[in-house]
Amino acid sequence: MSWQMAVVGAIGAAQYQQQGAIGKYNQAVANRNAQVAEQEAQRLEQQLEFDLARFDQQFAQLQGQTKTRILKSGATLSGTGLKILRSNSEQAEIEKDILDYNSKVAQSQKLEQANFARIKGNIARQQARLAQIGTLASTGTSLLGMSNFGSTPRSDTFTGGLQTYGGGYSF
Repeated sequence: MSWQMAVVGAIGAAQYQQQGAIGKYNQAVANRNAQVAEQEAQRLEQQLEFDLARFDQQFAQLQGQTKTRILKSGATLSGTGLKILRSNSEQAEIEKDILDYNSKVAQSQKLEQANFARIKGNIARQQARLAQIGTLASTGTSLLGMSNFGSTPRSDTFTGGLQTYGGGYSF
């Protein structure tokens, strides 16, 4: 094997290794992005719990103030006063449902981002593998071309083997 063939082989091997490393790195980055998105989804769940607890606290304070105002005005907690408290409770449940819904949508989006990041990582890894296959093919083609593999010797030259002339062998 000539030194040129050795150089081509070494370059091909180095390129193959580099492409594999790049593919693994890109996949690792994408997997890290997926983990971050999943952590953000968990943080959104925790934020929802905090927001609902704070909302309940503020609502209890509002209901207490409303009740105090009703009683202070001389009215009783029946009729209109009761309707106001009930309406506030109904509105509070609607608000809590909206908070919950918005949080679930945001969490789903983060989980989808995580899934998409993993898919992108797998695609990056597959692209690197395809590049490696291309490198192997082109390196192999170059080496075959350099070695004249598969070329047929001309019939009018002596190749060091046996040639037949008129049914006999000659050297």
